[in-house]
Amino acid sequence: MPATRQTTTGRGQRVTRTIKVAAVPDWIAFPGAAQVAQLRRTVTKAGRKTVEVVYLITSANHTVAPAATLAAWVQGHWGVENRLHWVRDVSYAEDQSQVRTGQAPRVMATCRNVAISLLRIAGWDNIAAGLRHHATDRAQALALALT
Repeated sequence: MPATRQTTTGRGQRVTRTIKVAAVPDWIAFPGAAQVAQLRRTVTKAGRKTVEVVYLITSANHTVAPAATLAAWVQGHWGVENRLHWVRDVSYAEDQSQVRTGQAPRVMATCRNVAISLLRIAGWDNIAAGLRHHATDRAQALALALT
């Protein structure tokens, strides 16, 4: 089966992503499925190699989503994880939150997402720095929320 491979380097590591895509076989009973794929990530960092294998099922056919497009979609998903969820976990200590009942966790997550979005719109790439900046000037924080 032909494979598409991409290697990137940065932050002291080399990542090779190899994806193999095939049409859905008849024995897979997944409604609407058009393709299956195997994505293999090989990460080499400080001389140590780790391998992760992920399997995908998609309703996008090979003309809409060839192998390179599927690989980009998967990598784009991790961009969301890094830009939003990591910020919520680290800057807001969301994993340590004591809010656990009813709709409160969803409401708090929504409030955090709004705050992150407002800071990004205001030009802050470093959310922690933006939070510290606005913590010292409540009037400026309120102006940011109201504009």
